[in-house]
Amino acid sequence: MVGTGENRGGRGAGIDIRQDEQGEYFDIRLAPQASISYEVVDVDARLRHLLLLARDGDSKAKFLCGHDERHWFVCAVPGNGVANVRAAMGALQPAEVRAVVNRRVKRIKNRLSRRNEAFVRQGEWFFIPVPNLVVKETFIHKNEPISRGAGSKPHMCQYLYRSGGEVVWVSSKRPNGILGSQYVQLLKSNPKAKNWDWRMMRRNAAVYVRGRVWHKDHKTIVLDTWHRVLMNTENEAPGRRSVVFLD
Repeated sequence: MVGTGENRGGRGAGIDIRQDEQGEYFDIRLAPQASISYEVVDVDARLRHLLLLARDGDSKAKFLCGHDERHWFVCAVPGNGVANVRAAMGALQPAEVRAVVNRRVKRIKNRLSRRNEAFVRQGEWFFIPVPNLVVKETFIHKNEPISRGAGSKPHMCQYLYRSGGEVVWVSSKRPNGILGSQYVQLLKSNPKAKNWDWRMMRRNAAVYVRGRVWHKDHKTIVLDTWHRVLMNTENEAPGRRSVVFLD
């Protein structure tokens, strides 16, 4: 799920989580002369979630709004047939996660839990146990971040191992990363860009973590064995912002 402070919506819309002296609240904004409208599709009082439909002319987008551990969140939801809160939560599970859930989780009511036989979830991240994974100790990184990109607050991992993916250069001005050739071209066209506090990262790599995973908006989790890291499917939703997997 998305943490606080995210701006979600179509070109005329914005849905934020903001905070005042009374605490957090949803801030739903309309641009001048915007044609967008909102409709509550479903409410799950037990989960403290609701499914919101945004219409902007002929386009539609759905958002899951609710409470996750410590904070309120809003998250763009993929899929045209999503009609209720629980279906939205299921749609946010990547296909690989759903496949493992179908194999390992027998009780349907547990398939959307934060922790079950198939995965542990922390915010937008799913962690699938891979107990037999063999890694080289020299390739293990300590206290490494994983991030959706686009300025999101990273989750920190005590031990992290990556395989594959593509190397990109990341800065606050290029939060989704650019390839090495693009980085070289940028520095040629704008020499001042070398001062943008760049960091070399890998985009869309297969990532595995174990040990503690922490984030100030979520309870720290402890993974005793290696777990595959997968991001939720918000990047496939019509209402998404630009979302990538950087680590």
